[in-house]
Amino acid sequence: MQLTLNSYRPFITKFQSLIALFILCLGISLMSDKFMTVANFWNVLRQISVNVCISTGMTLVVLTAGIDLSVGSVLALSGAITAGLLRNGIQLPSSNLYIGFTLLGATLAGLLTGSGLGWFNGWAITRFKLPPFVATLAMLTIARGLTMLWTEGFPITGLGDSFTFLGTGWFLGIPLPVWLSGIIVAIAVLVTNKTRLGRYIYAIGGSESAARLSGVNINKIKIAVYTIAGALAAVGGLLVTSRLDSAQPNAGTSYELDSIAAVVIGGTSLSGGRGSILGTVQGAIIIGVLNNGLVLLNVSPFWQQVVKGFVILLAVIIDKSNSKAD
Repeated sequence: MQLTLNSYRPFITKFQSLIALFILCLGISLMSDKFMTVANFWNVLRQISVNVCISTGMTLVVLTAGIDLSVGSVLALSGAITAGLLRNGIQLPSSNLYIGFTLLGATLAGLLTGSGLGWFNGWAITRFKLPPFVATLAMLTIARGLTMLWTEGFPITGLGDSFTFLGTGWFLGIPLPVWLSGIIVAIAVLVTNKTRLGRYIYAIGGSESAARLSGVNINKIKIAVYTIAGALAAVGGLLVTSRLDSAQPNAGTSYELDSIAAVVIGGTSLSGGRGSILGTVQGAIIIGVLNNGLVLLNVSPFWQQVVKGFVILLAVIIDKSNSKAD
């Protein structure tokens, strides 16, 4: 029996992320002896933990045929809010009243900030029928501007060992960010595969009109999805801020691109209705390994942007090719 490329298409499509990861790891390891080391292994996992958190929320959004371009700015503002409250508290205007914040209080404030911005995205999209691209692009600018106002353009540093432990600590021999991202992924897999919310998310992405006729509250589900995406971007902000012991005004710049790349490379269709959380994790690992490999090979940061741009383009082309094949 003669075998053709089409004979292997189902296998290649199903395992394309793993195949790409294997080829990438093999290539980098041949060019750098620092890649296949234990220290670098944990370094890569710690770095991709942030993207895994963000991309998990992005996956839910893309499954509904949406997009969220604001996650990088939401990450920055959430981290800055947490750092500012933890470091300086709040001095009420025209008053001597000072409000200090504990670690828990400041952390919850950061998470509520991300959730609130995500909720606003969902509300604007459903209330005014705005394209997700436009609504979240506006939020990208709004959140970045608020971050600059809150920080006055300067980093907020000196956040304490208790807070930095979140981004730099270890538990049972594994970095805490890896534990946290793993728990988030496990919950997201459970939600998408075993709950009514998960079924509704896939239904909306597959056919919004059919889902509406089936009695699904489209607006409610979309608002919930964007709220979750904002909350997970805030988690990413906490991890970045705690790892650096500093809230940078420009934190999270272009993180939305890495997140979208991870989602698409992982096999989630930009048209919605098809994809998985575990696929996105594979995509995030590929992006993380690529970033790490380019750094180890001393590739210019400017060329790194070019390479990642082509990777995103290739991932979208593959996504379109798979959609036509289906």
